[in-house]
Amino acid sequence: MKLSTARSVFLADDDADDCALFEEALIEIALPIQLTTVNDGEQLMNLLNRDNGPLPSVLFLDLNMPRKNGFECLSEIKHSKHLSNLNVIILSTSYQPEVANLLYKNGAHYYFRKPSNFNDLKRLIHEALTKITHHHTKETFVLS
Repeated sequence: MKLSTARSVFLADDDADDCALFEEALIEIALPIQLTTVNDGEQLMNLLNRDNGPLPSVLFLDLNMPRKNGFECLSEIKHSKHLSNLNVIILSTSYQPEVANLLYKNGAHYYFRKPSNFNDLKRLIHEALTKITHHHTKETFVLS
């Protein structure tokens, strides 16, 4: 499976309100993006492992999901030959430096804490989508 040249974005998050806010933020950012959402890690991995379509340009991955959490999904993605090049941005309701370090070591590209303010959410999504094409370093890993 090859990476898509279109700006397709997957969002894996079990919180319906967070998914709706994310979609609204993408609309307001006004970038030409096709959004696909899934509500648990198992559903995500099934979708990514299908052989009949290109991978998304970017995956926004929530850490706390049922059936298969974000840590498990990231590990599977980065250990899979056909998924390992997928750009993964981690979203979480909390920030713990040791968790961020582990996620960086496991191959995530960026990490940000879900903000409580809609304008901050828009800014962080836009920043992540803009930076995803650049080389990331540990110093620039956490977006805030």
